[in-house]
Amino acid sequence: MDTAVVILNWNGEKWLRAFLPTVLERSRGHARVIVADNGSDDGSITWLRTAMPEVELIALGRNLGFAGGYNAALRQVDAAYFVLLNSDVEVTGNWIPALKDPLLRDPGMAACQPKVLSHGRRGYFEHAGAAGGFIDRNGYPFCRGRIFEIAEEDRGQYDDEREVFWATGACLMIRAAAFREAGGFDASLFAHMEEIDLCWRLRRTGWRIGYTSRAAVYHVGGGALGYGSPRKTYLNFRNSLCVLTKNLRSRWILGRILRRFILDDMAALKFLLEGHASHAWMVGRAHRHFCRRLPALLRERRRLAALEHDADLTGQYVRSVAYDRFILGHKTFPQLDQRAFVTRSAAAGIPPPGDSPPGRSR
Repeated sequence: MDTAVVILNWNGEKWLRAFLPTVLERSRGHARVIVADNGSDDGSITWLRTAMPEVELIALGRNLGFAGGYNAALRQVDAAYFVLLNSDVEVTGNWIPALKDPLLRDPGMAACQPKVLSHGRRGYFEHAGAAGGFIDRNGYPFCRGRIFEIAEEDRGQYDDEREVFWATGACLMIRAAAFREAGGFDASLFAHMEEIDLCWRLRRTGWRIGYTSRAAVYHVGGGALGYGSPRKTYLNFRNSLCVLTKNLRSRWILGRILRRFILDDMAALKFLLEGHASHAWMVGRAHRHFCRRLPALLRERRRLAALEHDADLTGQYVRSVAYDRFILGHKTFPQLDQRAFVTRSAAAGIPPPGDSPPGRSR
């Protein structure tokens, strides 16, 4: 088989027990199933060896994070297509062929994600990926079906196939050749936003990213690190700034970073007013650690710019999604200004998003 489903596990024995048997059953005949263990000490490896002998095991020995763990694991997997799958995901029937079909039909598509629904609220989209990801001019990610904290009910409004800016790492089929060509994930990110960074880098070298509703999965979310964790807040804010600095095509990048600091500080104030002081503290910590890494990030920015060719920024949002959500009150993707999304036909004829001086537009 030319496809390998690779589940990165860290102390997720309860999720493996709950979901791995179904993954194995619904992947049979379509893909090998591999668990790469990130140094778990909760009994995961013992259970896998005794209860799931059909599943291949890669024992990494220590926790390398999502990014480093997948990089290390996928170096040991011989396949044409990788499916990256979180351990807390329930897959549905025919999910592998449905995910692969867009890649087979479009040789320029590097990766594709399914519809991602909430396991706990099955009629609603899940935070991590929903119906495909996008990013605004300030580096804030959002999805069809989820803008900041608002997850939409699935009423079939995103039952389609389309190009998106980024695809979720919770369930992602990607060409092995494209993954390797891009150099894999940025291991320095450790966890969170690494798939956005990877998709952005792939786009900068001409690849496309897709979404299909013909495949659907149900994601618990926060299986390894809960959504309410201050550590998650730290990683999200730090990594978002790192990804923006590396990838945004703008002569005004330092101005964009300053704008982000101001917006992030407003988010920290919101955390304080809501009684979440630990999260507010983590925003400041993320900023401090980002500043220490800024010289290295600017060097990486120059390196990536030199490699860029046939870049396509389709799906980037040239407005501020934070302004649209919290000032204008927009809660769903269709309420956003659809004219503000870069399209393939327009991508060659407009300046890169963010290439006007800070303050000219929202």
